[in-house]
Amino acid sequence: MSSKAHHRLRGVVLAVALGLPASGQANSLAGDYLAARQATYSGDYKAAAEYYGKVIMFDPSNGELLERAVLSNISLGEFERAVPLADRMTEQGMASQIAYMAQMAGHAKAENYTDVLKQISDSKGVGPLVDGLAKAWAELGRGDMSAALVQFDEVAKSDGLAAFAAYHKALALASVGDFEGAEAIFAANAAGGMQLTRRGVMARAEILSQLEQNPDAVTLIEESFSADIDPGLSEMRARLVAGETLTFTHVRSARDGLAEVFYTLAGALSNEQNDDFTLMYARVAEYLRPDHVDALLLSAELLEKLEQYDLAVQTFKKVPRDVPTYYAAELGRAGALRLSGKVDAAVEVLEQLAETHGNLPVVQSTLGDVMRQLERFDDAVTAYSAAIDTFDTPDQAQWFLYYARGIAHERLDRWELSEADFRKALELNPEQPQVLNYLGYSLVEKQEKLDEALTMIERAVAAQPDQGYIVDSLGWALYRLGRYDEAVGHMEHAAELMAVDPVVNDHLGDVYWAVGRKLEARFQWRRALSFVDLEQMTEEADPKRIRRKLEVGLDLVLSEEGAPPLKVATETDGN
Repeated sequence: MSSKAHHRLRGVVLAVALGLPASGQANSLAGDYLAARQATYSGDYKAAAEYYGKVIMFDPSNGELLERAVLSNISLGEFERAVPLADRMTEQGMASQIAYMAQMAGHAKAENYTDVLKQISDSKGVGPLVDGLAKAWAELGRGDMSAALVQFDEVAKSDGLAAFAAYHKALALASVGDFEGAEAIFAANAAGGMQLTRRGVMARAEILSQLEQNPDAVTLIEESFSADIDPGLSEMRARLVAGETLTFTHVRSARDGLAEVFYTLAGALSNEQNDDFTLMYARVAEYLRPDHVDALLLSAELLEKLEQYDLAVQTFKKVPRDVPTYYAAELGRAGALRLSGKVDAAVEVLEQLAETHGNLPVVQSTLGDVMRQLERFDDAVTAYSAAIDTFDTPDQAQWFLYYARGIAHERLDRWELSEADFRKALELNPEQPQVLNYLGYSLVEKQEKLDEALTMIERAVAAQPDQGYIVDSLGWALYRLGRYDEAVGHMEHAAELMAVDPVVNDHLGDVYWAVGRKLEARFQWRRALSFVDLEQMTEEADPKRIRRKLEVGLDLVLSEEGAPPLKVATETDGN
């Protein structure tokens, strides 16, 4: 049977399976079905939604197709398409948690709280925690605060759900102006629960401010986050210190409360393996409350993890310019652009962000990192210097900036400046293994301060004994010092830790050659050559140099390069 005939027959079989006529049109629909399934498996929600939509037109009662279409559209944030498909499923008697989630989102968006309650009572909910909290917020939305509080307390009786119930009950009280009641709950649960999250701390700070307790709110922020205060927290603290009474913004209505339910679950699930499932919760939160910046950021981050970079870029871009976390969204957008291969666009985003938010070290540091990766080392130095200048006083957090700038200086052959930066990084963080390794290795290569260099690398290995590149540095340093026998064990261990790294295998070959194990040396050089990425070659793993060593041996290569000869080694492998 020809390949063409085989594909035609496969299309007919799929068409029959889908209940479609075996015709040319059926073959086209079978192709759409296959494309939809492939898009599902690869996480391409946009393509999946498009292709399932086409197939459903010809098989509108197929439960599997409908559910996958609902899932794809929720993941896209396209609830105007997801909800009618979910309605069609339930109208035909199909049970689907995904469809129920879409329907609940639709009812909540329209503020049809009676329908939310009916859906839950009809056992068409999303899950115990969502249903319990959603029922409470829906009662509040209908104007029955007493019923809402009773329901929050019911949720708290379930194992493991008390913290969630307390947090949402506090938010509900605050949303109707009962700040005393809300603070009482926060105070009673201060040792744990959702109130310890960034969003929980900010909500409680607003509540304390409403109670004219700004100093307590400032203390809460400072004790919760120490020195790690981002621009949003910094702005809030400044307003509190200035005596401003903060408006309670975290939940303003029952619909906001329902959005918070889905965001809470998304946050709780964000460390789990199923990012697709977590994304649905985050998408519902942003659908119910489009200005929920934390939900937008979470959705975008999940899309990036799922390698849906274009969708991540679009979602990051929804964050408004006038919110304190705008810089985080732009950093995320630049990262997603880089991962999608749009490096120039990423650089443009970062350069524009540096103009508007250049006072934030992370903005300048990220720009520096990108410039360094692009080998635009002068631009990297400028960015890192700008980041360092944002600090009023020396801070341990600066160690990385000096370290990264030192690397850029080193690549520009400005060794004095490079060494000064590395030593400043160690002054701020004395046992930082990356800095110890880089500076020590560089000194060995330059044949300077060898005793100090070796000590640095040994300290780096002691700190991170399972980091292959650091163990490699120790073995290579011993080799460069002529201590070949001592180098062997370390280089072999490095090769175990980084078995397919061309540099490590090349180094091990040189060490074997130096101790007379020449057959093994050639074997390692061949391995190194097989692992070289011809599109991303480094000077340390030069394939031409490795081939030359295979042809004539290391001794002649060193002689050709004008390098000092090896110490005399004794043959140990008969070659």
